Amino acid sequence: MIANIVKPGRKTRGVLNYLYGPGRANEHADPHLVASFDGFAPDPGRDPDATLAQLTAVLDLRVMQAGERAPKEHVWHCSIRAAPEDRLLSDEEWATIARRVLNATGIAPAGDPDVCRWIAVRHANDHIHIVATKVRGDLRPPRNWNDYLHADNELVAIEKEYGLHQVPRGDRTAAKRSTRAEQEKAHRTGRPQTARERLRITARTALAAATTPQEFFTVLGGSGVLVEIQRFPSGDIRGYKIALDGDTNKDGQPVWFAGSTLAPDLSYPKISERLTPEEAPSAISPQPDAWRRLAQATDRVPDLLACGDDGTGQAHIAALAETLDALPLRAPADLRPQLMRAATAFEHAGRSRIRAHHQQARATRSAVKAILREPAPKDGAALAILLDALVLAVIAARHWHQTHHHDQQAEAARQAAEHLRAAYRAATVQPIAVIHQRGRHLGLYLQEQQAAVTRQALPDVAEQILAEPGWPALAATLVATKKAGHDPAALLTQAARHRELDTATSYSEVLTWRLNRLANLPQHTQPIATEPPSPARAVRPTQQRRTR
Repeated sequence: MIANIVKPGRKTRGVLNYLYGPGRANEHADPHLVASFDGFAPDPGRDPDATLAQLTAVLDLRVMQAGERAPKEHVWHCSIRAAPEDRLLSDEEWATIARRVLNATGIAPAGDPDVCRWIAVRHANDHIHIVATKVRGDLRPPRNWNDYLHADNELVAIEKEYGLHQVPRGDRTAAKRSTRAEQEKAHRTGRPQTARERLRITARTALAAATTPQEFFTVLGGSGVLVEIQRFPSGDIRGYKIALDGDTNKDGQPVWFAGSTLAPDLSYPKISERLTPEEAPSAISPQPDAWRRLAQATDRVPDLLACGDDGTGQAHIAALAETLDALPLRAPADLRPQLMRAATAFEHAGRSRIRAHHQQARATRSAVKAILREPAPKDGAALAILLDALVLAVIAARHWHQTHHHDQQAEAARQAAEHLRAAYRAATVQPIAVIHQRGRHLGLYLQEQQAAVTRQALPDVAEQILAEPGWPALAATLVATKKAGHDPAALLTQAARHRELDTATSYSEVLTWRLNRLANLPQHTQPIATEPPSPARAVRPTQQRRTR
């Protein structure tokens, strides 16, 4: 169930006209009261002698008695809607739900003789509207602070008790949605995104790239964005606001957005907290193999989320969001749309009410900033390895949020993982073909050796792996890990322990990239094995095993 409490209004009759009217598309059917403050309010929907004027007068009685003491916006209006898959609730059940919500919000506390006057109207099967006037019987205003939060908490309990669909709830950390006016303006100007959405993406990308608050503002200014820094009388920075160049209001002035209105983690205090003194520019100067360092740091995220404290876990998830924000800037053009969708989807999953210990994720965030300061790798293997690690990390982030009952963040992570999988599949086509070709040059003796290693390490799925088209690439990679001084069986077991393999379309390809990452294999010089072939018959490993 979802509650929607609208901005208080001034005209009780206007709300009643809508509730008892035909609706905007003649969707209202049989409008009638299911409950009221005293059980005797006139019902123009079912009583032919009752009128809207009478019902208005009943609800406004205390407002009129309070006179100038009554609030100008005295109409409290809340709609409560059931999920499409929920069963049909009776009028009596809706009446009970209305009373519980009114009690929880403080509009009409149970057992209080001076509650505000209210009614609950039903004009459709799946929802009701509650209308109250915000003057109590003792002519004081009700104590209904945080009414939406209290109503939502009560609906969580109602869903469980009534066996209804349990709606994923947020923790009020979601970014503010674009208004209808902003959406219409974007449509008129032919822009695919609203100014708010474009500025949010720009600011998040700048944050991923910057090492200091001043550099953050510099990057913003170089991105076609107007920046205005606000300062205290002492000269210290108090905050900032940004606007799109050319986006103006009716007076021709820029339409400004404060960072905190774009997203909670884009406020200046949050930004200055993340860009700590430890991240001086010299600390993240370009280093060799920044992509590999980022992949290895990302690969550790699932274990860190499973074993670390909450603050550390939130820090690594925030760093994961920065990785996704930065990646489209360095990825090939054909992968950018999916990667941008992944970053946009994961944006909400990157924050929660848990305070992040950002210093715990310095290695990952340093690597993110480093890849933005060096050329993108020419071959696709480095990107494929990183994307494989990112898929695992995002899935782990989803599980972490589910464990902490962050429903909306978990759903955001699920959506991001789907986009990352699509980008991963596209990114691996060319590099896996190269490694696959190396595998074709393996002698039969070496193929049999790697088949035995696979059966030893992964007995449950070994035969499926050996039958896949990607097996030669995995076999060649196993040979390379041994030449690099690793135990192939132990490394293969480690690579397979993340159960996301269950959703992989090709076990062998996923394991190939994980072995490359775990063994730190050089992508340009991975050797092709040239050991002498076995004199055994030239058959596939699975066939030879059956002939023995």
